[in-house]
Amino acid sequence: METHPPLPRDRELDEGTYAQVRALITSGELAAGSWLREKTLAERIGVSRTPIREALNRLSAEGMVEISRNKGAQVVSFTPDDVAGLYDVRAGFEPHAALLAVPRLTDQDVDRLAELAAAMEEAVRSGQLDSLSALNSAFHGLFVDRCGNRHFATALQTLMRPAVVAHTFRKYSPEALNRSMLHHAELVAAARARDGEWAEAIMRTHILAARNAAGARHDRH
Repeated sequence: METHPPLPRDRELDEGTYAQVRALITSGELAAGSWLREKTLAERIGVSRTPIREALNRLSAEGMVEISRNKGAQVVSFTPDDVAGLYDVRAGFEPHAALLAVPRLTDQDVDRLAELAAAMEEAVRSGQLDSLSALNSAFHGLFVDRCGNRHFATALQTLMRPAVVAHTFRKYSPEALNRSMLHHAELVAAARARDGEWAEAIMRTHILAARNAAGARHDRH
């Protein structure tokens, strides 16, 4: 009996499906604790269940989804202590990434940071907060990508969970949002000046402010 090799998977379809499911989570449309049914998501996005399953597996590896063999997939829920713990670790390490990255940034990198900062400011002005998480991830990710240490960058990317960032932005007061935008603008200025120590100081302030804006500050006795 003649057998044929399996047809290659459509990687573009997989990537698009993953991006759509991820966006539904980071925007808050699929809230923390929501059950993610393959059939329902497939019908909503207009694909088969196979790329949905692949997307959920990827999101599970990123810490955004929990998969139970008996119960299925669920959007991860974060307690205040979970959020505070992640921001505590980021405050310890991400400023160092900024210190390392700034001398390595190209002029194009700095221009990209400025574009992202401007886009975030516009999103805040227009009330389009759903787009903030992706823009913020791209902004911070550029510093991490350029830090020059592949292992350090991989570890930091695990900590910078988009679901936590989206959760945090939804808790920001107007004052906290404006403060965050000012921090981004100052990080761009530090990058243009190629002053890593300045960027390091602002990044630490920025992350600690985000932790407190989320109402996730650890009590310290």
